[in-house]
Amino acid sequence: MPELPEVETVRRGLEPFMAGARVKKLDLRRDGLRFPFPPDFAARIEGRRLTGLGRRAKYLRASIESGETLIMHLGMSGSFRVEDGGGSATPGAFHHERGKLAAHDHVVFVLDNGKQIVFNDPRRFGFMDLVRSSELDSCAHFHKMGVEPLGNAFDAQILAEKFAGRKTPLKAALLDQSLVAGLGNIYVCEALHRTGLSPRRAARTLADRKGRATPKAAALASNIRDVLNQAIASGGSSLRDHRLTDGSLGYFQHNFRVYDREGEQCPTVKCGGVIRRMVQSGRSTFYCPNCQK
Repeated sequence: MPELPEVETVRRGLEPFMAGARVKKLDLRRDGLRFPFPPDFAARIEGRRLTGLGRRAKYLRASIESGETLIMHLGMSGSFRVEDGGGSATPGAFHHERGKLAAHDHVVFVLDNGKQIVFNDPRRFGFMDLVRSSELDSCAHFHKMGVEPLGNAFDAQILAEKFAGRKTPLKAALLDQSLVAGLGNIYVCEALHRTGLSPRRAARTLADRKGRATPKAAALASNIRDVLNQAIASGGSSLRDHRLTDGSLGYFQHNFRVYDREGEQCPTVKCGGVIRRMVQSGRSTFYCPNCQK
């Protein structure tokens, strides 16, 4: 599943074309994706202007002048393609290559600026929904969602407060979307390695006995922000041949310190350790047992 940086690169790729455009036609080529489309889905969007395109965790949110918000999730294999008659481009960069077969083009936004935004999803695990904008925070998609790791509220003390008393492994706590929203496997592995924290360490160790953030909590919060921002600036983690809107490849994969580097030398200066892989909650964890404690 695409992680936060991949979804953010998609948002940035689509925003110049979607924000401010009016939807002339919404072409639905099936009854739904992972879930059925909302009642009167096309009728509630056609003829209306999209006033902005945002992101919450791994969700895209397009504000509509009607007072509703279109919520879009890419699922496992979903992607958007921008077409204008002279060619097409697929914004974003992903761990797995995105589909391009027309048979998997399920939703097409025909905009008044001459662009068509095509949603392609071979596995149909993505979905779209419409929610009143005033009810976004309380809707089923977001009401249990944790703090945004790139938001102003995210810091060491937030981590300490959310993880205080938790015996669960630190990596599992960071992947818990009700605690921190949008973090995924790749970037948690990377942030933990940069901080020198073992993925097995108890989450509660980020707070001292008085509930205050430890120095390691401060370092982890900073590294989470840094690794996400660096990935976004690089265009995400395109580990396969998936191109951005300008035709270039994302290159953050070349900056991975531990992810998918089992058996390689740890890049930490003077460490001398070897990267290992283990499975936690069904997910691969890459780490250095020598410098991550």
